[in-house]
Amino acid sequence: MILSALAQYYERLALSADGEIAKEGFERKEIPFIVKIDNKGGFKGIIDTREGEGRQRRARLFTIPKAVKRTLGINANILWDNPTYVFGVPKSDKNKDQEKEQERAKELKKSFSEKVKWLYVESNDEDLKCVIEFLKSKNWKEIKKHPLWKELIESGSNVTFQMDGKRKLICENKAVIKAIIKSNSADSIKENEKICLVTGKKDQPVKLHTSIKGVWGAQSSGANIVSFNLDAFTSFAKDQGFNAPVGKKAEFAYTTALNTLLSKDSKQRIQVGDASTVFWSEKETEMEKTFLDCFNMAAGEEDDSAAMIKRLFESPKKGTPAFQKDFTPFYVLGLSPNASRIAIRFWYVGTVSEVADHIRQHFDDLKIVRAPHDQEYIKLFKLLVSIAVLGKADNIPPNLAGELMMKILKGTPYPQVLLMSVINRIKAERKVDYVRAALIKAVLVRNARYSKQKEREVGEMLDRSLPNIGYRLGRLFAVLERIQETANPGINATIRDRYFSAASSTPVSVFPTLLRLKNHHTGKLEHKGQVVNFEKEIGQIMESIQDIPTHLTIQDQARFSVGYYHQHQNFYTKKENKIIEEAE
Repeated sequence: MILSALAQYYERLALSADGEIAKEGFERKEIPFIVKIDNKGGFKGIIDTREGEGRQRRARLFTIPKAVKRTLGINANILWDNPTYVFGVPKSDKNKDQEKEQERAKELKKSFSEKVKWLYVESNDEDLKCVIEFLKSKNWKEIKKHPLWKELIESGSNVTFQMDGKRKLICENKAVIKAIIKSNSADSIKENEKICLVTGKKDQPVKLHTSIKGVWGAQSSGANIVSFNLDAFTSFAKDQGFNAPVGKKAEFAYTTALNTLLSKDSKQRIQVGDASTVFWSEKETEMEKTFLDCFNMAAGEEDDSAAMIKRLFESPKKGTPAFQKDFTPFYVLGLSPNASRIAIRFWYVGTVSEVADHIRQHFDDLKIVRAPHDQEYIKLFKLLVSIAVLGKADNIPPNLAGELMMKILKGTPYPQVLLMSVINRIKAERKVDYVRAALIKAVLVRNARYSKQKEREVGEMLDRSLPNIGYRLGRLFAVLERIQETANPGINATIRDRYFSAASSTPVSVFPTLLRLKNHHTGKLEHKGQVVNFEKEIGQIMESIQDIPTHLTIQDQARFSVGYYHQHQNFYTKKENKIIEEAE
């Protein structure tokens, strides 16, 4: 299913007008250095295609012949490769035998030269003849004098050729492309054809699949999704890729599509915890542009994502066709490294309409009263950081981010570990902020909706009529803290710093003491109107509380935090301030 969806995505890109996807037998790759030669094979200069500064420095992307699959043997790429293959000059390494390295470098260059000669015979392209003459030359004084030569050799970066006075690379010549495509077709031997597991059609199976690059934490040289490298993995005497026959066309399509999605410039990939996540739809949709903003994991400030999410919410109200009744299949794939392989962390298949509805529901569930400076839509990253120790991204449980994303996409209850994690962080830091309160509220209301709970659950704003004991005690704690703060302006620490953890878990051990302290604090208040208002608020809260419980369940501890947050926010609304002023 995954490989089939990726292969179909390649076909879609191949038919698109921009033509950015590579054709069969080719790939898009960064080439940092280009050697310019004249029509006699003479050296004319070196072009550095890299742009930017420091770690942000990037080379230009070119469409070049597909890289060969290397193990320990010698196998050159066609018309491009590292400096050792192209020039026969090894990187200097004091830990290696230089004589042996020189001998090996000669063999590598010979392999590269033979590939160029073979291609010249196949294509009869005159530019290739110039490359052959350049490689034959033993007098490379001019190229070694070039200021970029030393960096080219030491970096081991890929290099290719271009004719002086022409814009295209030699490997982009029509005759060269035609010859490579023809060669790939000729390689297929009908006698060896098998039924491809991806397409269901006969094709020559691929023994070694192209490496997938761009998965965070995986080997820089790439890793594989389909791989059989030990005898224990074989069956019926079939080794490596022949165990699960995938045809050449399907293998090229799915690996090219996935490498395109995972590329550095891709706008259809995000990092969700330790899972490199890509997404796409069967045909071009607006959701492909919106999805990234909805699940943006960047730690930056408010950006354009809020505008995109608002548009998502306004779509059904305005009847716009961007997301409504769009049954185009939509895919989300999460990948994580596993030694030299890639593990499928999660895989989601739905429609654009389903994804839009579930994302809207997610943000609806998160809605809670907030201060004017708080962001309306909370990023997934902020939700996860709110439960991480010290608020560091490194402390987010590795599997939780992907699991949370999948729950959002499916519209099912959030991972239950979220509730315990956020309560533990609140107790440890004695802080119920906007993000944590929103997360708790979202978990509670989603659980209630999914289990068809009859009792009313916590809402977006303060609910004075909600009878839940945890919620009421949270409100009571907020009022008692407010009384203390009003009686002692500028106080450094409040009852929250000392009693919050115990009050939210074993309330009977704390609240009798807090209520006695309340009498002490109200005695300090100069304005009797304030005392009256506070006593009314306490009375309203306590009217349905007969006995203070010995302990609260995890769910009620969560409601305690939301009740505390609601009551605390309510003190700072204009309406509440007016009531206090009138009473005074």
